[in-house]
Amino acid sequence: MPEPEFHFDFPHDWQATILAAPPMIRPARQYIFPQTVAGEEEAMSRGALLLDVRPNGGKGFLGICALGFESSATNDGPLSGVWACPNPLELCAVAGGYAYILNVWNPKQCTHLEMRPVVEVLATPDPQLLLFVGFHTICAWGADGLAWTTPRLTWEGLRITGLTNQTLTGMAWDMPSDVEVPFVVDLRSGEVTGGSAPG
Repeated sequence: MPEPEFHFDFPHDWQATILAAPPMIRPARQYIFPQTVAGEEEAMSRGALLLDVRPNGGKGFLGICALGFESSATNDGPLSGVWACPNPLELCAVAGGYAYILNVWNPKQCTHLEMRPVVEVLATPDPQLLLFVGFHTICAWGADGLAWTTPRLTWEGLRITGLTNQTLTGMAWDMPSDVEVPFVVDLRSGEVTGGSAPG
Protein backbone atom coordinates (compact mmCIF):
# COMPACT_ATOMS: atom_id res chain seq x y z
CA MET A 1 0.00 0.00 0.00
CA PRO A 2 1.36 3.48 -0.80
CA GLU A 3 2.16 5.64 2.21
CA PRO A 4 -1.14 7.28 3.27
CA GLU A 5 -1.14 11.07 3.44
CA PHE A 6 -3.16 13.75 5.25
CA HIS A 7 -5.17 16.37 3.34
CA PHE A 8 -6.39 19.35 5.34
CA ASP A 9 -8.39 21.43 2.84
CA PHE A 10 -11.10 22.22 5.44
CA PRO A 11 -10.97 23.36 9.10
CA HIS A 12 -11.30 20.38 11.43
CA ASP A 13 -11.88 19.82 15.16
CA TRP A 14 -9.70 16.74 15.52
CA GLN A 15 -6.15 15.44 15.33
CA ALA A 16 -5.20 12.08 13.87
CA THR A 17 -2.10 9.95 13.48
CA ILE A 18 -1.65 7.06 11.05
CA LEU A 19 -0.16 4.11 12.94
CA ALA A 20 2.24 1.62 11.34
CA ALA A 21 1.12 -1.11 13.78
CA PRO A 22 -1.50 -1.58 16.50
CA PRO A 23 -0.51 0.11 19.78
CA MET A 24 1.01 -2.12 22.44
CA ILE A 25 -1.77 -1.09 24.82
CA ARG A 26 -5.08 -0.87 23.03
CA PRO A 27 -7.22 2.15 23.96
CA ALA A 28 -10.55 1.61 25.70
CA ARG A 29 -12.37 2.97 22.66
CA GLN A 30 -11.73 1.23 19.36
CA TYR A 31 -13.93 0.89 16.31
CA ILE A 32 -13.66 -1.42 13.35
CA PHE A 33 -14.91 -0.33 9.93
CA PRO A 34 -16.79 -1.47 8.01
CA GLN A 35 -19.21 -2.41 10.71
CA THR A 36 -21.16 -5.57 9.99
CA VAL A 37 -21.79 -5.51 6.24
CA ALA A 38 -22.94 -8.55 4.25
CA GLY A 39 -20.17 -9.74 1.97
CA GLU A 40 -17.42 -7.98 3.95
CA GLU A 41 -16.81 -10.69 6.53
CA GLU A 42 -13.25 -11.20 5.27
CA ALA A 43 -12.40 -7.52 4.83
CA MET A 44 -9.96 -7.38 7.74
CA SER A 45 -7.88 -10.22 6.25
CA ARG A 46 -6.63 -7.73 3.62
CA GLY A 47 -5.20 -5.46 6.32
CA ALA A 48 -6.29 -2.11 7.72
CA LEU A 49 -5.48 1.56 7.97
CA LEU A 50 -4.98 2.26 11.69
CA LEU A 51 -5.83 5.73 13.00
CA ASP A 52 -5.29 7.28 16.41
CA VAL A 53 -8.06 9.90 16.39
CA ARG A 54 -8.38 12.64 19.03
CA PRO A 55 -11.35 15.01 18.87
CA ASN A 56 -10.48 18.47 20.20
CA GLY A 57 -11.74 18.42 23.81
CA GLY A 58 -13.02 14.84 23.53
CA LYS A 59 -11.93 11.25 24.11
CA GLY A 60 -9.66 9.64 21.56
CA PHE A 61 -10.17 6.31 19.88
CA LEU A 62 -8.46 3.79 17.62
CA GLY A 63 -10.07 3.57 14.18
CA ILE A 64 -9.42 0.33 12.31
CA CYS A 65 -10.42 0.83 8.66
CA ALA A 66 -10.35 -2.33 6.57
CA LEU A 67 -8.56 -2.12 3.22
CA GLY A 68 -10.89 -2.48 0.29
CA PHE A 69 -8.27 -3.77 -2.11
CA GLU A 70 -4.68 -4.89 -1.72
CA SER A 71 -1.73 -3.56 -3.66
CA SER A 72 0.30 -5.83 -5.90
CA ALA A 73 3.93 -5.98 -6.91
CA THR A 74 3.04 -4.41 -10.26
CA ASN A 75 1.37 -1.19 -9.06
CA ASP A 76 1.31 1.36 -6.27
CA GLY A 77 -1.98 0.00 -5.04
CA PRO A 78 -5.34 1.61 -4.42
CA LEU A 79 -5.79 5.01 -2.79
CA SER A 80 -5.30 5.47 0.97
CA GLY A 81 -5.21 8.62 3.08
CA VAL A 82 -7.06 10.90 5.49
CA TRP A 83 -9.06 14.00 4.53
CA ALA A 84 -10.73 16.75 6.52
CA CYS A 85 -14.41 17.10 5.60
CA PRO A 86 -16.66 20.13 5.11
CA ASN A 87 -18.17 19.27 8.52
CA PRO A 88 -15.32 19.91 11.02
CA LEU A 89 -16.52 17.03 13.21
CA GLU A 90 -16.08 14.50 10.40
CA LEU A 91 -12.98 12.70 9.16
CA CYS A 92 -12.68 10.86 5.85
CA ALA A 93 -10.41 7.82 5.80
CA VAL A 94 -9.76 6.05 2.52
CA ALA A 95 -8.21 2.61 3.01
CA GLY A 96 -7.27 0.66 -0.09
CA GLY A 97 -10.02 2.35 -2.11
CA TYR A 98 -12.75 2.07 0.56
CA ALA A 99 -13.95 5.45 1.86
CA TYR A 100 -15.23 5.87 5.41
CA ILE A 101 -16.71 9.10 6.82
CA LEU A 102 -16.38 9.10 10.62
CA ASN A 103 -18.04 11.39 13.15
CA VAL A 104 -15.14 11.92 15.59
CA TRP A 105 -17.48 12.48 18.55
CA ASN A 106 -19.57 9.41 17.78
CA PRO A 107 -17.54 6.98 15.63
CA LYS A 108 -20.48 4.58 15.49
CA GLN A 109 -21.93 7.13 13.06
CA CYS A 110 -19.79 5.94 10.17
CA THR A 111 -20.77 6.07 6.51
CA HIS A 112 -19.10 3.53 4.23
CA LEU A 113 -19.42 4.99 0.74
CA GLU A 114 -20.97 2.70 -1.86
CA MET A 115 -18.34 3.69 -4.44
CA ARG A 116 -15.71 0.96 -4.51
CA PRO A 117 -12.99 1.66 -5.24
CA VAL A 118 -12.52 5.37 -4.76
CA VAL A 119 -9.59 6.24 -7.03
CA GLU A 120 -9.28 9.99 -6.39
CA VAL A 121 -10.48 12.52 -3.78
CA LEU A 122 -10.72 16.26 -4.53
CA ALA A 123 -11.79 19.18 -2.33
CA THR A 124 -13.71 22.24 -3.51
CA PRO A 125 -13.98 25.42 -1.40
CA ASP A 126 -17.26 26.79 -2.81
CA PRO A 127 -19.41 24.82 -2.61
CA GLN A 128 -17.54 23.03 0.19
CA LEU A 129 -17.42 19.44 -1.02
CA LEU A 130 -15.22 16.38 -0.99
CA LEU A 131 -15.48 14.78 -4.43
CA PHE A 132 -14.97 11.03 -4.73
CA VAL A 133 -14.01 9.78 -8.18
CA GLY A 134 -14.54 6.15 -9.13
CA PHE A 135 -14.23 4.18 -12.35
CA HIS A 136 -17.69 5.20 -13.61
CA THR A 137 -19.21 7.91 -11.39
CA ILE A 138 -18.43 10.84 -9.08
CA CYS A 139 -20.11 11.61 -5.77
CA ALA A 140 -19.94 14.66 -3.51
CA TRP A 141 -19.93 14.83 0.30
CA GLY A 142 -20.89 18.11 1.95
CA ALA A 143 -21.36 19.40 5.49
CA ASP A 144 -24.76 17.66 5.68
CA GLY A 145 -23.71 14.34 4.16
CA LEU A 146 -24.00 12.96 0.64
CA ALA A 147 -24.86 15.89 -1.65
CA TRP A 148 -25.18 14.09 -5.00
CA THR A 149 -23.98 11.21 -7.14
CA THR A 150 -23.65 11.46 -10.91
CA PRO A 151 -25.19 8.91 -13.22
CA ARG A 152 -22.69 6.65 -14.95
CA LEU A 153 -20.37 8.85 -17.02
CA THR A 154 -18.27 6.36 -18.97
CA TRP A 155 -18.01 2.82 -20.22
CA GLU A 156 -14.84 2.40 -18.14
CA GLY A 157 -12.49 4.97 -16.61
CA LEU A 158 -12.67 8.70 -15.96
CA ARG A 159 -9.98 11.34 -16.29
CA ILE A 160 -10.43 14.65 -14.47
CA THR A 161 -9.11 17.61 -16.49
CA GLY A 162 -10.28 20.68 -14.56
CA LEU A 163 -11.94 21.96 -11.41
CA THR A 164 -13.39 25.40 -10.71
CA ASN A 165 -15.75 26.69 -8.01
CA GLN A 166 -18.71 25.83 -10.18
CA THR A 167 -17.76 22.89 -12.41
CA LEU A 168 -15.65 19.79 -12.75
CA THR A 169 -14.55 18.78 -16.24
CA GLY A 170 -13.18 15.50 -17.46
CA MET A 171 -12.91 12.92 -20.18
CA ALA A 172 -14.82 9.64 -20.40
CA TRP A 173 -14.12 6.65 -22.61
CA ASP A 174 -16.72 5.84 -25.25
CA MET A 175 -16.42 2.17 -26.20
CA PRO A 176 -18.27 2.21 -29.58
CA SER A 177 -15.93 4.88 -31.00
CA ASP A 178 -12.92 3.98 -28.81
CA VAL A 179 -12.26 7.65 -28.04
CA GLU A 180 -12.50 9.87 -24.98
CA VAL A 181 -15.40 12.32 -24.87
CA PRO A 182 -15.70 15.36 -22.57
CA PHE A 183 -18.12 15.79 -19.70
CA VAL A 184 -18.96 18.63 -17.30
CA VAL A 185 -20.44 18.28 -13.80
CA ASP A 186 -22.21 21.19 -12.08
CA LEU A 187 -20.79 21.09 -8.54
CA ARG A 188 -23.88 22.60 -6.94
CA SER A 189 -26.43 20.19 -8.39
CA GLY A 190 -24.43 17.20 -9.69
CA GLU A 191 -26.07 17.63 -13.11
CA VAL A 192 -23.97 16.31 -16.00
CA THR A 193 -23.57 17.23 -19.63
CA GLY A 194 -21.60 15.03 -22.01
CA GLY A 195 -19.91 11.75 -21.15
CA SER A 196 -20.71 8.30 -22.50
CA ALA A 197 -22.05 5.13 -20.90
CA PRO A 198 -23.88 1.94 -21.83
CA GLY A 199 -27.59 2.54 -22.36
